[in-house]
Amino acid sequence: MTGDVYKIIELVGTSTTSWEDAVKTVVDRANQTLRDLRIAEVKELDVRLENGKIAEFRAKVRLSFKYEGESD
Repeated sequence: MTGDVYKIIELVGTSTTSWEDAVKTVVDRANQTLRDLRIAEVKELDVRLENGKIAEFRAKVRLSFKYEGESD
């Protein structure tokens, strides 16, 4: 059988600085436990508010990586 299979997961990263840092948090953390990351797709951006001010930037990120089954 030819061709590859990829698994997709969604993670939420946070940052007190920016959405870009929130995305980087997701990618850096996922890179510690997943191999062969292929795509990081930002699905949603939002912020957490405290007393009417931005307290935290949040990024929902969909990641894909090569799926390795039992025979791989």
